[in-house]
Amino acid sequence: MYDLIIQNALLITFDQDDRILDNATLVIDQGKIIDILPKGSVLPKAREIVNHNAQLVTPGLIDCHTHLVYGGNRADEFEMRLNGVSYEEIAKQGGGIRSTVMATRNASLDALYHSARRRLKQMMQYGTTTCEIKSGYGLDIDTEMKMLKVAQNLNTLKEVDIIPTFLGAHALPPEFDDKDQYIDFIIAKMLPVLKKENLAQVVDGFCENIGFSHAQIRRLFTHAKEHGFRLKLHAEQLSDQKGAALAAQFNALSADHLEYLAVEDIAKMRAANTVAVLLPGAYYFLRETKLPPITELLKSEVKIAIATDANPGSSPFLSLPLMMNMACTLFRMTPYQAFQATTINAAYALGIQDQKGSIEIGKCADLVLWDCEHYNQIIYDATLNYRKTTIKNGKLFA
Repeated sequence: MYDLIIQNALLITFDQDDRILDNATLVIDQGKIIDILPKGSVLPKAREIVNHNAQLVTPGLIDCHTHLVYGGNRADEFEMRLNGVSYEEIAKQGGGIRSTVMATRNASLDALYHSARRRLKQMMQYGTTTCEIKSGYGLDIDTEMKMLKVAQNLNTLKEVDIIPTFLGAHALPPEFDDKDQYIDFIIAKMLPVLKKENLAQVVDGFCENIGFSHAQIRRLFTHAKEHGFRLKLHAEQLSDQKGAALAAQFNALSADHLEYLAVEDIAKMRAANTVAVLLPGAYYFLRETKLPPITELLKSEVKIAIATDANPGSSPFLSLPLMMNMACTLFRMTPYQAFQATTINAAYALGIQDQKGSIEIGKCADLVLWDCEHYNQIIYDATLNYRKTTIKNGKLFA
């Protein structure tokens, strides 16, 4: 007898065949998808059977780029930008990432946990079942490890999986005057502690004029790879620093933002299977005008993922359906492409495509049952929450 059957469902599989199956049945046991039965099949026995009344079932949504753990907020900076102050000018005046660093350093582990948990619960209500969480608002050993411990503590929630990422090279901390010295500190002091404590398996960085140079990130990536970490990179958000090409050279999982990505670097990403993670929330919130090269990425068959970039300064958003709407309206992606970007392609961006991101036999039963008949409704009407039920590792959650 199986654990759970979902019958009479409209399945969007996002597998290699990109199947849309009408009136199908999903057989789930021990947290896995055991079988996918076509319309009219005889149902096997199960402890629980759910009739979904020909409504939509998709893979659980995957948010592959977030900064969910932080102290304070930056609503004042939002108003400053509306009055004409640029993101770079705010950062140079001690705002931006540095202001969040101070608030995060001063916050207790419990305070960070409860604020992040509140945000995560909201994300889950909109269908997120897997969430990457970066550090990067500590910039010292104690606070960076505190943030990653919060991420690990959030992983105890049964409705969601957390993937922690170390982002020590996010900004220059106030106690350092030299970026090269800080990169040396990350390499010599932070990476060994991170490895010993097993708090993250992925290392990220911010390759930008207001972040770290191509050469500095190369040095960090070289040592991180020697420690066995997988890699991601914030690249080409404000200028072309050839970060995406660097990420591809190191076979990074993803390069993220990419508004200023040079067309000639797209082939390098494709050859390395480096996913292009686009962050329309930040593009919208910062009122950017330089579009990522969407058409060229699609033509080159680079996998495109979409994420919230949930953070206090440039994208305080928690809903992946809203991000899909922005990707369609701002980046001219199709609704199907946007859904693909928050399921299987987002799984590739985190290196978990063998377990999550599509509805396939043998994969984790991470699913969302939606109260609608078509995926485009979820994106078109993004502020109306169509999520009916989440299935996480084979368990139903209302």
